[in-house]
Amino acid sequence: MNLSEIVIDGDTPGAVWRFPVFRFKGSASGAPSVYIQAALHAGELPGTALLHILLQKLVEAETQGLIRGDITIVPHANPIGLSQQHFGEIQGRFDLGSRTNFNREFPLISLSNRENLLDGLESQNAVDQLKRQLLHMALGADLMLDLHCDDESLQYAYIDPVFWPEAADLAEAMAMDAVFLSDGESTAFEEAVGHAFKATSPAAETLPGRLAVTVELRGLADVGVETARRDADGLYRFLVMRGVLAGEAGVRHGFTGAVSTLDQVEVIRAPEAGAVFFHRTIGDRVKAGDLLATVITRPGLAEGDQPIHAPQDGLIVTRASRRYVRRNGNLMKIACTNPSARTRPPGTLED
Repeated sequence: MNLSEIVIDGDTPGAVWRFPVFRFKGSASGAPSVYIQAALHAGELPGTALLHILLQKLVEAETQGLIRGDITIVPHANPIGLSQQHFGEIQGRFDLGSRTNFNREFPLISLSNRENLLDGLESQNAVDQLKRQLLHMALGADLMLDLHCDDESLQYAYIDPVFWPEAADLAEAMAMDAVFLSDGESTAFEEAVGHAFKATSPAAETLPGRLAVTVELRGLADVGVETARRDADGLYRFLVMRGVLAGEAGVRHGFTGAVSTLDQVEVIRAPEAGAVFFHRTIGDRVKAGDLLATVITRPGLAEGDQPIHAPQDGLIVTRASRRYVRRNGNLMKIACTNPSARTRPPGTLED
């Protein structure tokens, strides 16, 4: 294993950001390479916990000569966001300087322009330095996994249709409950990597041997030893399935979870602000008309209760953890088989 460090020059005198990069050299020239990062949204730590365990397993695999393809791992990809704390709360989703989501505004380039990402790096602000260096590393691999988490959530992933259904092996290995087929219309990290991969074969409907995926590792509070070990075992199994690691993947059972396009995901929002009573939780299968939540808009007044019902049948994949919501705030995501009646702009489901 090679351990190096990437240094990001800050935007004010004396400010410097550093984060470690772990690399394993593969022994087989034809084996696929993989890049895995976690916590691009700095406070989303289930992926960091997973990679802590996975790295221990990879060190052992290296001693046994089991590493076939090159592996690059960044356990915490955003030291800038991690330092953004306001009254003890990590504010690691948006850069407080530019007000831009750390998982947006990645350059959309072709693979042939990969090296240009590092040109003039010293003239870029700190966040753009970070984004360019992360994207440069990712575009050097065949497979890219960006590990995130939701609020309260089942395990699911965002996957471009060009990588599906080949990527069902990842969904199976990680025991995911759902897959959202993304549209490739945003500048998120996963979609920037996918954009570069797709640019090599613009007319291709599938890209065998390639992968760019956002994995949502349940919710913010799902950080624990047993969960991290289980997820690390699943990811290790996926790497065996893809030939990055030598070994036996075990019996294949296939992926049987929900698969929905973004247009088939119902994003349940609050009509008004207020405290929330949830009547259903993640993992529940609901029918059209089922009572999902009640928003208490005017406490003490019966007419202040705002009931929210399921617009169609589906699986509740995510739920808000806070029990106060602002008007139009996100309460749930439900994976469905029919398109939603709402109008959805291109790109991701939320900012």
